[in-house]
Amino acid sequence: MPEPIRPNVQTFIGCDAEYDAARVVLFGAPFDSTTSFRPGARFGPQAMRAESVGIETYSPYQDADLENVSIMDAGDLDLPFGNAASALDKIERFAARVLGDGKKPCLIGGEHLVTLGAVRAAFKAHPDLRILHFDAHADLRDDYMGEKLSHATVIRRIWEMTGDGKIFQFGIRSGSADEMHWSREHVQRELFTADTIADAVSKIGDAPVYVTVDLDVVDPAEFPGTGTPEAGGLSFTQLHRALMATKKCNVVAFDVCELAPHYDHSGQSTALACKALREMLLAYAGSA
Repeated sequence: MPEPIRPNVQTFIGCDAEYDAARVVLFGAPFDSTTSFRPGARFGPQAMRAESVGIETYSPYQDADLENVSIMDAGDLDLPFGNAASALDKIERFAARVLGDGKKPCLIGGEHLVTLGAVRAAFKAHPDLRILHFDAHADLRDDYMGEKLSHATVIRRIWEMTGDGKIFQFGIRSGSADEMHWSREHVQRELFTADTIADAVSKIGDAPVYVTVDLDVVDPAEFPGTGTPEAGGLSFTQLHRALMATKKCNVVAFDVCELAPHYDHSGQSTALACKALREMLLAYAGSA
């Protein structure tokens, strides 16, 4: 008998498990309505799915294979452009359902504001939540041009939930003077590099962790496909080394954001984003 003809359903490579069997549920949040410079991150999730066929499911870094891990790609949420509050509510409800079913949500942005919806769900499930934040930008403004909900304010909104000492930032090299001065008192930060990640992991211990990666933490020489490129960033190798250090953490949810693929016609940015996501999926799918 010939193979049955099946519908074409595109998933991130190796992430085709059924929901009941999945340990991790990947989903896209194609939203970029508050982008402050160059829009286009809404196209990130679909670009990563399409380009993921260019990488292997197997990671030689971790000697692990996505084909041996139960991960479901649930596709993209249907989010209303121009209504950040409604979009965040939909993201939160979806992430809460996944967490409530004992699984880990993995969010693909989209602009970095989408992280707030997933963190709201994770915080309600784990009130002692810690945040590991990799980014070029502090994202600690109280408002941006009068707006409280912006990709420039997302970590400040998260701080309003977690309070002092529970947010750990790495790779930060851009922000207003007010943000930088405020951050000294309220978050744990490492400017320019991620060299202290092991200390942060040790300090966090067994507490639940949300890992958020704004991909513009990577230097634009390697990752030009983003809305707000900032010179002086991490290499992929440095980011990867830092992420591997977080395998010791009790990661309950995670994301990658801010790929805007149309600004890099070579495709190298999308390829880097796919590889980073593969490594995170393998690192966290089996963590406690």
